[in-house]
Amino acid sequence: MENLIILLATGIYSGYAPVAPGTAGSAVGVILGYLVCAPIWRRSPLGFALGFAIVFALSCWIAGRAEEIFQQRDCPHIVLDEVLGMVATMYLNPLGWPWLAAGFVAFRLFDIIKPFPAGLIDRRLGGGSAVMLDDLAAGVYANLAVRILARLV
Repeated sequence: MENLIILLATGIYSGYAPVAPGTAGSAVGVILGYLVCAPIWRRSPLGFALGFAIVFALSCWIAGRAEEIFQQRDCPHIVLDEVLGMVATMYLNPLGWPWLAAGFVAFRLFDIIKPFPAGLIDRRLGGGSAVMLDDLAAGVYANLAVRILARLV
């Protein structure tokens, strides 16, 4: 079970990237979003949202267990939050390569600067929920940024 938790928490080991593991995890999220998630949300946006909520709740537990395994709070190897943050970024947004790139850049920017409430979540909560929720907030901000950009272009 521990190996499965590490596999998932590290975004299929992308969290072991020697440089910028969060960026590597975000790249996994782009691929997962494009190849797996987008076909589902195109058929049933509400069904996908419900499934995402379940996966997200399970991911909070996985991230918490991974912190225990790595014995480090918000360990840089844990990138499941970036993976799901990127999926949230692209949810119901255009999916051509320029939009995927825009979403990727927007998500990384919001993930790094952690605007309110993401920074507050990161400081106030502990455990797997804190690991996951600040990136979900960044994903929501990035999603909105891509939506606005899509409407302007």
